[in-house]
Amino acid sequence: MPTPSPSGTRHPPARPASAMSVLAALLDRSVERMAEAAADARLFDREAIREASDVWDNNLFPLFRAASTSRAGERDRRATAVLEWMAGLGERRRTWMTEQAAVAGYDIAPLLPPPEPYVPGRDYRGHVMAPQRRLTPRNVDELLPDYDLATASVRHLRVERAGTRLTAFLQLAVGREFAVEESAPPALLNVWLDDVTDAAFDLSDTRGAILDPGTRETGISLGPAGRLRAAGGEYYVDDRSWYLSAAGRRADAVTPPRTDGSDRLRRPPDGELGSDAHAAATLLRRAMWELRSVRYAEHAGRVPVLALCHAFSGAGGAILAAGSRRGARREAAFREVMRTWLDRSDPALTRWLATVLRHDVGRPDLIGTLRLPERTIPSLTAGPPASGPPEQAALVMTSWTAAHADHGTERPAAAQLQLALPPRPGENPAGPWRLRTVGCTEPDAFHLRTDAFQGSGALVQVGTPTAACSLGLHQGALLIATGTGWSASAH
Repeated sequence: MPTPSPSGTRHPPARPASAMSVLAALLDRSVERMAEAAADARLFDREAIREASDVWDNNLFPLFRAASTSRAGERDRRATAVLEWMAGLGERRRTWMTEQAAVAGYDIAPLLPPPEPYVPGRDYRGHVMAPQRRLTPRNVDELLPDYDLATASVRHLRVERAGTRLTAFLQLAVGREFAVEESAPPALLNVWLDDVTDAAFDLSDTRGAILDPGTRETGISLGPAGRLRAAGGEYYVDDRSWYLSAAGRRADAVTPPRTDGSDRLRRPPDGELGSDAHAAATLLRRAMWELRSVRYAEHAGRVPVLALCHAFSGAGGAILAAGSRRGARREAAFREVMRTWLDRSDPALTRWLATVLRHDVGRPDLIGTLRLPERTIPSLTAGPPASGPPEQAALVMTSWTAAHADHGTERPAAAQLQLALPPRPGENPAGPWRLRTVGCTEPDAFHLRTDAFQGSGALVQVGTPTAACSLGLHQGALLIATGTGWSASAH
């Protein structure tokens, strides 16, 4: 998905710094960015949390190894290799790093090599793969001869809040204008839209699409009355047979053959970590995985984003300081880092971290050393007890998916709704709002207008959640009805 603009109130002058300092600052900035994205459930930015946490899946252990290098020169060489590897994922990752480093006050450009020119890729069969492209008149003109949008059908539509902005994702099942084998899976056109200004969709708007990219606004028409308007966006043709299209044949003629050579970028150096440094790295990576699970909308409201970000705030600087020690003092420093993380954790998070230490890290010996409680919980996603339905709600995300076959399995039509809800009765009325995600299959009605995202309003529920029930907001700007019941009550 297109990268959102950077967030944060600090914009100090960019300054030169060591690669290790920048790498540590990027980790700290990632935690800050996720906390910003979750600070108010009514402005929840799920993509920003997923994006920031995903950076550290393959880069966290290399950071620890670089920080734990005794000689300053070698430490910076290792950190530079990590930054280059991190930026090598693509233009979007490099842009994210540049923006977030700038918010933290660093100019990362001198530490990175010039970006590699884009070269189309080939899959394992040697077939050229479709690139992800901006929605521009020229690109759309190249798309239309190969795919029939007039008969396209909406497979999936999602409109979602990202802070103060709206984004959208549209997936169309499109017919091909070129010959393929009968067994070829359907072609899907995936479209991501930034800064959505207008959205309208009903179940009568699922057939036929028109893409109208302009210089100032991108428009998409769906069916007789559906529409999406946005500042811009990108698209990707998910089609294993794309290489047979006219555009694919042109790309094939200029794309180098697939080679079995190693990656163009040098992987960060490997190395052994001390047992306590390894435990700290595993704890933090497990926390990043938990944060990344917000990419599944049904989990987003049960991931304690703010608690995790509070516990691990300043982790980059703390890791750098601990790694600069030598020998036994370094290991003691990493134990102190873990103790700090646990001291900042609430009881539920502390018990979860104890579970990680016992089962993921294989270090039950640390539990007593760090004075962790013995009782554990299976997951951070256990929710609080239910209460009565709320009177107010703010729409954060809604989606509709058509009935379709997925790898031979028939999937029913479905709708999903993510709401920000006020504190429950008996809680502090001025306390933070919370996320709640519910879904249903085979919706009888799905009606969406942009006004549904205008903020909090009266949540109208007709029927019972376990049977025929409809949910509505802002005088029908959002209305979803089902006769089969919801996955859970919206409270």
